[in-house]
Amino acid sequence: MYQMTIAELAAGLKSGQFSSEELTQSYLQRIKQYDPELNSYITVLEEQALAQAKAADQRLASGTAGPLTGIPLAQKDIFCTNGVKTSCGSKMLDNFISPYDATVIEKFNAAGAVMLGKTNMDEFAMGSSNETSFYGAVKNPWNTKAVPGGSSGGSAAAVAARLAAAATGTDTGGSIRQPAALCGITGIKPTYGRVSRYGMIAFASSLDQAGTMTQTAEDSALMLQVMAGFDERDSTCLDKAVPDYTANLNDDIKGLKIGLPKEYFAEGLDSDLAKVVEAAIDEYKKLGAEVVEISLPNSALSVPAYYVVAPAECSSNLSRFDGVRFGHRCDDPQDLEDLYKRSRGEGFGSEVKRRIMIGTYALSAGYYDAYYLKAQKVRQLISDDFKQAFKDVDVIMAPTTPTVAFNIGEKADDPITMYLSDINTIAVNLAGLPGMSIPAGFSKEMPVGLQIIGNYFDEARLLNVAHQYQTVTDWHRRMPEQFA
Repeated sequence: MYQMTIAELAAGLKSGQFSSEELTQSYLQRIKQYDPELNSYITVLEEQALAQAKAADQRLASGTAGPLTGIPLAQKDIFCTNGVKTSCGSKMLDNFISPYDATVIEKFNAAGAVMLGKTNMDEFAMGSSNETSFYGAVKNPWNTKAVPGGSSGGSAAAVAARLAAAATGTDTGGSIRQPAALCGITGIKPTYGRVSRYGMIAFASSLDQAGTMTQTAEDSALMLQVMAGFDERDSTCLDKAVPDYTANLNDDIKGLKIGLPKEYFAEGLDSDLAKVVEAAIDEYKKLGAEVVEISLPNSALSVPAYYVVAPAECSSNLSRFDGVRFGHRCDDPQDLEDLYKRSRGEGFGSEVKRRIMIGTYALSAGYYDAYYLKAQKVRQLISDDFKQAFKDVDVIMAPTTPTVAFNIGEKADDPITMYLSDINTIAVNLAGLPGMSIPAGFSKEMPVGLQIIGNYFDEARLLNVAHQYQTVTDWHRRMPEQFA
């Protein structure tokens, strides 16, 4: 059962081939067997999951089930979950039991999905390798010496090793697409504002967006159908009708215009990985798509712009963690200043502290115009590049990452090199566009991801384009032998 997609599992549940309780038990058993090696979960909710599975079986029997009813999923530990520890991968929130559900959690509960547990992640979603977590590094199932990517590395590893049928993730600068690529799964970041951020612990509010991590594009469509939609509790959530994401999956893509940005195929891209991506694009040509070269001239500025904007917003968002209201509190503070300093000093890890310091500096009175304001202007230029490109093409394709997964510890002492891991994904967040990564093959025996970028609210087209590729290839079906 664990090798089946959501669509296949839903059909099996509906036909009575197996029950949700049996399915949930099988995933819980796999977690017990394999997760001690992978460290993909922070919290496993065995009792709750089985109770939800039992309730799902009742809905299935009564004929009131939806496509996700009874499907065992994992939730990134960034979504507040009522009565469950929500840590965001940080010591700061190691003792935080959320008193409410995030909108995303509410929607999956309403759909009858089963929550297996909360997945490991880079602390406060800050990282590209899942090494900054207070709970230790997550291992890549394809090579346990390698990173799974970040910050949604726990979700990616869990799905790749089939320790969950699918999982949620969040993407601030590539944190769904990059780990999806490094672990050989499908991941989509929707248009900014398409999915509510209410109850999703904030890193950088103008960039964060929740999305899906699945085996297939079809599964992503089923997940996104539940997640997307307006929420008045999130002021950045857009009041726009949600289409049926599964309706056009099988549409012919003959005549589709694909843009290949020359900047993404330049220096720094691993030559062997480039060949895998080019082979994937050749498959699209066979499907009748037309490929043209385009230019996104300001894309090289995306990393420096992002690492001003994101830390600035994080320094503001994380100021609430002060040892007073909730979260970690130091022992025996001498006075209020000592409480603030020691609680934050003990509660935050080094990467989070680094970004808070950068952001506070960029927002300070003497440097706001020189750094933050200028970064926002560059952000607009990057967005304008995409708008110009989409006048001539339907989608943009590029490598999701410049290299395959690197080894744990390889870049831990070099933050700048680590930041460049997201060089191909960050521009999409700065522009607020939808983007996804799909498995496209292997380089050096490790997965390679093909990134597909769409125009605003064009998720349905992205899912269709990805699904058509997955009907003629089987990369999305491959899984690591040691977890098979």
